[in-house]
Amino acid sequence: MSIKRHLIHDERLNFNRVKLVAFISFMLGFSGSILAYVMSFYFEQSAGTSNVGIFYLLSYAAVLTLLLNLHKLIKKFGKVCVFYLSFVFKLVAITALILLPFSGWGVVFLMLYIVSGVLVWVSLDNILESSSEDKSSGKIRGINLTIMNTGIFLGPFISIRILENFGFSGIFFLSLIIHSIIFSVGLVGLKRTNYNIRSSLSIKNLLKKVVKRKNVLRIYYVSFVLDFFYALMIIFTPLYLLSLGYSWGQLGMAFTVMLVPFILIQYPMGVLADKKTGEKEFLFLAVFVMGISTLIFYFTDSSENITVWALILLATRVGAALIEILRDSYFYKRIDGHDVDIVDFFRTSKSLAYIVAAGLSGIILIFFPMKVIFLVVSIVVFSALYPIFRLVDNKSEEEIVNGKIATQLKK
Repeated sequence: MSIKRHLIHDERLNFNRVKLVAFISFMLGFSGSILAYVMSFYFEQSAGTSNVGIFYLLSYAAVLTLLLNLHKLIKKFGKVCVFYLSFVFKLVAITALILLPFSGWGVVFLMLYIVSGVLVWVSLDNILESSSEDKSSGKIRGINLTIMNTGIFLGPFISIRILENFGFSGIFFLSLIIHSIIFSVGLVGLKRTNYNIRSSLSIKNLLKKVVKRKNVLRIYYVSFVLDFFYALMIIFTPLYLLSLGYSWGQLGMAFTVMLVPFILIQYPMGVLADKKTGEKEFLFLAVFVMGISTLIFYFTDSSENITVWALILLATRVGAALIEILRDSYFYKRIDGHDVDIVDFFRTSKSLAYIVAAGLSGIILIFFPMKVIFLVVSIVVFSALYPIFRLVDNKSEEEIVNGKIATQLKK
């Protein structure tokens, strides 16, 4: 199948469903961020060790297996049914976590929360792709990510205040309330969403299909690097800063500041990529910014001024926010709503990144102090520069128009 054929997509914009998905993304972002930066602490308290990577490794190994087969479930039951089923498992996990003390069972249900949460996001992602169109991919993804990250922005400060006053049971209870609202809205608003997919490939044939699409593989690696960055920074930044003597209150302030770029940058960048530049040039800049700022994080040694850490973390998230929107904008212009199998494969980057990150961090912590993890992260981030260089850029609206004018002038 030629590149030209790949770029001819069967897609229609359903603006009402895009708005509904954006609302669900906002609520999921808020509820997810309530737990995101304290999960490693929960694992640490339940297991009695700071080397918590094994729990993420097991969780994302399960996610990876499920995602590679998710298109088969979607073909059989539909995108919305898979979304509902994943959500039910997530509600069960949260309910159990409210009732359980720090224990082995608490670890198990928090791992179920992680697994089901990823499946919810991927299912919602498939629904959004089926409701949008290529020419507005950057804009739609930018709006959705901005709304989602506005929810995420609100979470860390609130969750840490709840943790200080009510413990983990308070966080889990708030999460249950929010998820119940989301599930109710989803049951009503998404029930008529029903898209078919063209095929149900085996894992072997799916991999063969993806390998033929070189640019999909290259942007997949960029996605892997971003998710690798998220994995180790989310797991170990709180533990590292706590070890330096900072309080949860100080961390809440720093984490809130660092999330500002996700609200301010992504929508304008998505529109710019659609209309003016494409994605490739700014991907270079984003990776460079994220790599340098992560390297600065490694070389910084301050146990007195949380503002220094907040500014460094802010810089890392400027790069991450740019990569996140440009990655999605590029990828979704290369596929359409029927390519559920490729979407599911693309979202395995997070699972694979967490597996590699968890395994690697476990080895590093045996021989080196925790700080070395951030050096490794920066090295991996810089490795994304080469595949970005090899990407065939998507043409923006302006480039397409200029190309047509130039062709007409030659005639």
